[in-house]
Amino acid sequence: MGFPENVLAKGEKVERDLHPHWLTVVVPTIFGLLLTAACIAVAVVTPDDETGNRIQWIAVAVLVLVAVPAVVVPYLRWRTTHYVITSHRVMVRRGVLTKNGKDITLSKITDVSFQQTVLDRIIRSGSLHIESAGDSPDENLSSIPRSNEVQQLINRLIDEDDLRRRSHGRDVADAPDPGLGSSEDGYADDTTAIPRQRPELAEERRRPRDLGDGNDQTL
Repeated sequence: MGFPENVLAKGEKVERDLHPHWLTVVVPTIFGLLLTAACIAVAVVTPDDETGNRIQWIAVAVLVLVAVPAVVVPYLRWRTTHYVITSHRVMVRRGVLTKNGKDITLSKITDVSFQQTVLDRIIRSGSLHIESAGDSPDENLSSIPRSNEVQQLINRLIDEDDLRRRSHGRDVADAPDPGLGSSEDGYADDTTAIPRQRPELAEERRRPRDLGDGNDQTL
């Protein structure tokens, strides 16, 4: 089952949808097979009578009681754990009955490192440590298949996200102001910025002549 696409934002694309390495469920699977074989052996050895049937039912009950926490729960935990890397963020989803998750946007990731033991290098697995800015704690992703490749993928997506944000910021800064007028050739109309001259009132036109007449009289 892939990660649901309806949780993604517009334009967001899933780059990698991962579960923990499949070897994490190998031991529970082998243990479950051994339990099943032991139960079958008990059914074959015990006689087909009332006592034998009682022993067989007890063996089945023990098989169920042991297999559920030791086999079924680890498998469901592995199946419901998602490490999703998108073009915008890193999403972590865990939980069988009680779900919990965390989203780390690429712009807030400050460092991504991986660690591999000798066994991890043999099975091509490892752990990722993601450091993020802010108050949220760092995230540790364990048993990641091809952890070194996933680290390089996250670093590349961080660079692409930063470049996309910078390009968007330049486009917004270079956009023309819609409040300015524009001419037919697409350039801003500078004439809109020139204030219009107020028409001269009739009283203001008469004022110089009145002042001149007054001076003549004083002379």
